[in-house]
Order: sequence, then C-alpha cells, then structure tokens
Amino acid sequence: MSQKGISLFQLNQQIKNVLSETFTSGVWIVAEISELRYNQNGHCYLELVEKDKNSDQIIAKAKATIWSYTFRMLKPYFETTTGQPFSSGIKILVNISVEFQEIYGFSLNIKDIDPTYTLGDMARRRKEIIARLAEEGVLEMNKELMFPEIPKCIAIISSPTAAGCEDFTNQLENNPFGYKFHYKLFPAIMQGNNAEESIIAALDKINEYEDVFDVAVIIRGGGSQADLNCFDSYWLAFNIAQFPMPVISGIGHERDETIVDLVAHTKVKTPTAAAEFLIDCFDECREYQNNLREQFLEEVNEVLLSSSERLVFLTNKFSPMVGQILERKSSQLHLAKQRLKTAGKNLLANQTHYQQKLNSQFQYCTERRIENQKSLLDQITINLRTKLTRRLEKQKHNILMFGQSIKYLNPDNVLKKGYTLSLKEGKIIKNIDQLLPQDIIETRFANGSVESQVQKISKKKKSRNSKLNTNG
Repeated sequence: MSQKGISLFQLNQQIKNVLSETFTSGVWIVAEISELRYNQNGHCYLELVEKDKNSDQIIAKAKATIWSYTFRMLKPYFETTTGQPFSSGIKILVNISVEFQEIYGFSLNIKDIDPTYTLGDMARRRKEIIARLAEEGVLEMNKELMFPEIPKCIAIISSPTAAGCEDFTNQLENNPFGYKFHYKLFPAIMQGNNAEESIIAALDKINEYEDVFDVAVIIRGGGSQADLNCFDSYWLAFNIAQFPMPVISGIGHERDETIVDLVAHTKVKTPTAAAEFLIDCFDECREYQNNLREQFLEEVNEVLLSSSERLVFLTNKFSPMVGQILERKSSQLHLAKQRLKTAGKNLLANQTHYQQKLNSQFQYCTERRIENQKSLLDQITINLRTKLTRRLEKQKHNILMFGQSIKYLNPDNVLKKGYTLSLKEGKIIKNIDQLLPQDIIETRFANGSVESQVQKISKKKKSRNSKLNTNG
C-alpha cells in the first residue's frame, strides 16, 4: 500500500507555523558568541553556542542575526556599559525572536541585549579563576619568591612601540643617582585575542635565561578596560604565578586590579611607577648601607672611648704595681744573667774537651783506616802480580806453539822432505785439468827449480767400484 508524502516546502511551512504559534513574543536567552562577522550593509551575523559546564563541550548551537538598524544601537550601548568590545568568546543575555524561513531555515533575530549580565558573567569568571588558582596553590607562589636586594638585570615584556615601554627605560636610564641597570626587551602583543599567547611565549623565552635576570616586568601604556581583558586570563595568571623569578606588573590602569596584578610579586599602576620602584630598591639599599656605616662608626667610637677610659683607669691603678714588678724582674734578670754567664763558661769548657776527644778519635780512626787500606792494597798488588806472571807464561807458551805450527807448515820444510811444487804462470797446479800439452810449467825442489814442457797428459782412470757407484 503506497503512502502519499508531503513536499519539503510543506514540511518547512508546518515547522514555521509551529514555531510562530509557539514563540509569539520575544524570548531572553543566555549564550556564548562563538563566531561574529559583519557585512558591508552593517548587518551582524553570529553563531551562538552553549557549552557543558563540566566538559566544556558544545551542547547547543544556533545562527543569529542583528540587523543593521538594531546593531547600530546595541553595539555602543553594550561596549560603553561593559567596557569591552562586542566580540566572540563572551557570554551575553539577549532578547530574540525565533524565525524560520522555508529557504534559509532556522535562525534567531536579536532585538535587545542586557550588558549587565555580561558584566556579572565576567565578574563570575574572574572569581572562578581566582578561586581555581588558590585551590591549585599557585595564587601566592610568585609573591613568596625572595625579591633581589639590588635588581640590576631586568627582563621587559612589552610592545616595542608602546609609549609605556619607552617611559620605563627612560626613567631607568635617567635616574638622578646614576644607578646602572641592564635590561632586555622581550616583545609581546599587549592587547587583543593573541595577547595571552604572546605574553606566555615571552615568559618562556625569559625562563631560558633564568640565571641572567633578577626580575621580569610586564608593562604597557594606558588603555580602555576592554584592552586589559587579556590580563584576566587563567593561563597567563597561572604562568606568572609559577614563574621562577619575581614579576612586576605595571599595566597602566586605575581600575580594580587584574588577575595578573593579583598573582604578580609586586603591582604598580604605571610603567613609570615600575621604574621608580626599581630605583627605590637601590635607594633603600644605599640608605641601609649608610645607616650601617653610621651605626658602625658610632659603635667604634663608643668602644674606643670606653677603652680609653679603662686604659687610663688601669694605668693609674697598676702603675705602682708595675714598678714593683719591673724592679723584681730586673733583679731576676741580673741573677739570670750571672747564671747564664757561668753556665756559658762551663758549657764552653765542656765543648772544648769534647772537641779534643772527637779530634783524637777521628785521628785514631783515620790512621786505622789508612793502615787497613794499605794492607788491602798490598794484597791486591801481590794478587795482581801473580795473575800477570801466569798470564805472561801462558801467552809465551801459546806463542811457542804457534811458532812450531808455522815452522811445520812452511813450504820449504815440506820440500826438504822430498816433495815438489808445480806452478803454471806462478800459480800452484792443484788439478791436472789445468794443463794442456805444450804448457810450460815450473817445478820447485828444496834446493832449486826447473822448467819443463808438457808433452803428454795422462789422467788417472776411475776404478770399477767408483763407476758402479756412479751408475747406481
């Protein structure tokens, strides 16, 4: 069985009718501005959201519109009352009419706004942030740091173009006492949506030079209350509260203190006041040192005066006693001098006798030593003479034996025994292979020599046994 449906336009018309019948008059709602934009005609288009209180997740969302003729009145009214711009991220209480168009769908048309709600919400959020910082135990943490006695090295967080920054540095450099300060600027955005992140980034950079700087100063010139909203940020306050060096806030405002002022170590109203505070630290130290010097001189003078009076008193009191002591000591000294003289003579006589005794002992020992060395030398001489005699006899015997060997090996003696020597061209013939027929050879005898010519050469035949051995 088929069912006949309705068109999309008919559905949207029914929704429009239901909403028109339900919301016959304006409704006051609470929402947070998530997005906000304007067009060239002056109309304002918003996206409103509601977030869960515990998880901060968006649980509702709707588009809203403020037509230009209404927006021209609501915007200045809101900003004048609250002191902050009409922008995203704030909570508002607005009177709306519920609208639904067949083509554009569901939207809310804002007719009126209650700025006092936003003021209350801001105060509530500020109170919640302070309570959270206190609960986490960091609210007073920076204040508990020991402030340096002489803060010479200053880390400045400010906008490079801010007049307050220039006022601060001029005040430091031109102080009437000529105190020397060292400072470095860490640039940051000091108002608007990006101020919180920028100032925290500057704090992180300063933290890298913790050992260099004594204090950090956050300064900016004057501005509207809306320009200072970034200084009520939880995360900025959280970072300042836990910063490892004292932080001075000189934000330049006359209203109630911001949360940054609350967590900073020291709060002053203006950048110039921050510079004067640092100069006063030097003044207090100088005054303290002057007081110490004056106190020291006074105490020294009192001690000297008291000691002088006591010295006069002691001099008058002990003068007779000192004379008696000196007289007695003089007698003792004279007696000691006589005793020392007698003891010196006795000691000199004893030392002379002792010296003579030492000389006799030394002479006796020296003579004994010489006699012993002489006896030892005689013994060494006898031993050396005996060894030399034996050595000479042995060498003489060796020379005789060498002479006999030379005489025995002399060729003349060999020839006398009937042997001859054959030479060719002055060289001894050791092998018959050195000769050829017709060679002239010299034959030497014991009593002369002859020359002869080789007519025939007969080589000795090898024995059979030698042949067999060679062939085998």
